[in-house]
Formats: sequence, C-alpha cells, structure tokens
Amino acid sequence: MQIDARVTLDSKRSLYDLRFRALGTDCRIQYAATSNDHAAAFAKEAVQWVASFETKYSRFRDDSLISEINRNAGIRWTEIDAEVESICAICDDLNFMTQGVLDPTTLPLIALWDYRRKRTSIPSDEDVARALQKVGWSKVQRRPGEIFLPEEGMSLDLGGFGKEYAVDKVAAIAVGHRIPSCLVDFGRDIHAVGAPPGNPAWHIGLENPETPGAAWSSLAAVDIGIATSGDYRRFFEYKGQRYGHILDPRSGRPVVTGILSATIAANSCLEAGVLSTAVCVLGEEEGLKLVEGVFGAEGCVVMNSGIQQTSKFYERLVEN
Repeated sequence: MQIDARVTLDSKRSLYDLRFRALGTDCRIQYAATSNDHAAAFAKEAVQWVASFETKYSRFRDDSLISEINRNAGIRWTEIDAEVESICAICDDLNFMTQGVLDPTTLPLIALWDYRRKRTSIPSDEDVARALQKVGWSKVQRRPGEIFLPEEGMSLDLGGFGKEYAVDKVAAIAVGHRIPSCLVDFGRDIHAVGAPPGNPAWHIGLENPETPGAAWSSLAAVDIGIATSGDYRRFFEYKGQRYGHILDPRSGRPVVTGILSATIAANSCLEAGVLSTAVCVLGEEEGLKLVEGVFGAEGCVVMNSGIQQTSKFYERLVEN
C-alpha cells in the first residue's frame, strides 16, 4: 500500500513534522534532524515500515496475512514468518500480564457489539454465548512456522495493541537514525524519545473525558510511552443505556466499571496501551494494582467521582 505523507519544518521549534494517515488514524511524528537529507531518510523508512505493517496485519485488508489466517480458521494451518512468531510470543506475555483481558481472538465479540452499527436491538445472551465460544487465545495452535485457529469463525485482530506496537517500532527507527528528539503520536498512542530542543521534556495533554478536546492536565514525557483508553468517544446508546467499545473477553460484554478514561505512562507505548485498556476492564482498584506491579509503569483513572492514580503518577504531571 502507498501512504501519502507530508513533512514540514517548524523552524521556531527546530522540529520536523511528519504527518500521514494510516492504521485507521491520524499519525504525526515530530523530530529533530541534522539536515533535510537526514530528516527525509528517517521519514521514508518510517512511512515505508508503517505501510508494510498495515499491509501485513490489517484485518480490513483481504490480502493481509491476518485475513488469510482468519479465512483458514477450522480448515488449515497458515504459514507464518519469524516476525509473526515474535508477535504471537508478545501476545502470550500480554495475555498473561493482563489476566486474559488482552485477547487477540476477540473479533467475534467486536463484530457483535460494533458501536458503528445502526441498532434496533442489542445482542442476546445466546448471541454472546455463541461468540464467546469462538474466543480464547489459549485455543490458538502454533508450531514452528505455522499457526492454526481450530474453530471456524475464530479470528485474530491486532487492534488491541497493533497501533501501540507500531509506535514503538517507529520510535526505534528514529533511534536507529540517530535522531535525539522524537515524538511519535499515532491517534494519541505516544512514544517520546529524548526531549524537544531547548526543553526538558515533551508535554502531553491529558484529555478531559467529560469535555473532549480540553485537557485536565499534562504529562512531562522523556523516553516513555503514553496511552489513554476510554469509552467516551466510541460508544452507542440503546434505550437510554450507553455501551462502550471496550469489551471484557471474560463476559463477552462492554465493560461497566465507572471509569471514563485511564492513562498509563510506561517503558513502551505497547505496555502503556495494553495496561490502559486492562484498567478499564478490571476496574479502578484491581486495574491500578496491576499497573503498580509493572516495572516503570504509572497511571491514573478518571471517573465521575474523581481521579485516582498510582503512587508516583503525580511526579510525571506538569503544573498548568
């Protein structure tokens, strides 16, 4: 696939600004470079990597490897390469770390509860039970160089962490190009490399879920990943009840934990994104306890009743 990208130079901030649309969202990379050639070389590799990643792993493309794996569910094994095996190993770790909340096989549930669909009803208990039978990362079979979804109707979707994985990879490409300052932002999934020229840190606004578009505070970011999850933008309403897009793969239903948004700062955007979603599913107490147990991670949750945070999250906040 081809990505239409544009690079401009903000001379006041001494930063190049690369923008494009991919992975279903607006992508922006702000970075410092020693010359226009240096800036162009990084931009070219970053955009090409993202295009290749989306081509291979997007479930919305019929020609992607993920779509092939899903078509072969219940029929045959699918050949995979070392990169896919590595991503599957990451899925193992994330599924374990989040107590099963991160499950790449939840696509049958996602389709069932699709918030974009016009509705005259909501899924019945029987609908949910049938979809749940097709869910479970532990059911996926793997052997060297191959993967198999054993039941027809099972399907993989990297939407739960694919964008965050891509953010970290692009940040690593920046480091490989000896770029000292870089902020990768793919739809508010962020990885900060270094600090912007002349400043101690990147300032990342924290959106107020009760007033989207406005920030309630901001974080100082240097060499960390940041992600926010919440249902305040993607949801549907039926008969006066609100159903968000974040699903609990254990119950097969949208989460109802009272959390409007969860923001996590961690060593990588991947960790931050997975943890922020897990907190929304597990709830305030259990979720923040999970975050506290992950080295280098801090977070906060915004609820109607107020804001709760891990013990050292406040150290990352910037006074407004």
